[in-house]
Amino acid sequence: MSAVIPVVTNHLISYLSREERNRFLQHCESTELVFGDILCKPDQPIQHVYFPLTGFISLVIAMEGHQPLEVGLIGNEGMLGATLALEVADAPLKAVVQGSGSALRMTAAQFQRELHNSPCMLSTLNRYLYVLVTQLSQTAACTHFHEIEPRLARWLLMTHDRAHADHFHLTQEYLADMLGVRRSSITIAAGKLQQQKLISYIRGDINILNRKKLEAASCACYNVLNNHYARLFPQSIAAGNETSAG
Repeated sequence: MSAVIPVVTNHLISYLSREERNRFLQHCESTELVFGDILCKPDQPIQHVYFPLTGFISLVIAMEGHQPLEVGLIGNEGMLGATLALEVADAPLKAVVQGSGSALRMTAAQFQRELHNSPCMLSTLNRYLYVLVTQLSQTAACTHFHEIEPRLARWLLMTHDRAHADHFHLTQEYLADMLGVRRSSITIAAGKLQQQKLISYIRGDINILNRKKLEAASCACYNVLNNHYARLFPQSIAAGNETSAG
């Protein structure tokens, strides 16, 4: 495993002191996140933790007889494997790469050793675990109470925040799985957003055309989640994209 000293863009690592950060990075390796790759499965031991830089990861739950449902999304604001801080070795959810890109990773065993040597990282993870719990509970409520169109707008905003670009590729089938709805429902909802010229959507290629109006079309859950993160990590960019349209 070779040491990596990149320009740190993962917010959790950025919260470490320079000394702790340099030591932490010596045990990381760079890796590419490939769309569709499964990084962990529920009730199986976590092998590596991941700190996304430009890629992003979906947390998915599947129930027998039903299509999968995304309940969380991890980009460079967070990490995959934070539950190791609770001294639980098994993954609680399936993790699938939703957006290709780069990440830093570390073995689970080394990460647990680093937690014992870095009170700052442990404190940071405690706050981040609160963010994850909030995201999971808010997503559950959103799925139950809100219409598909504002849910799709929220989901596109969360993806946009982590994609570092106004353009990304997602099929209708994948979007339907992530929102736990029929493909025809995605067709209708995406069509309405296109009619309002908030997005363009052709054969899975999505372009964000008007970020501000897309935020207005989203349910309130988007701002609720961002406000939780911003309150606990005030020095980080909780949401938004410097390349945002509109």
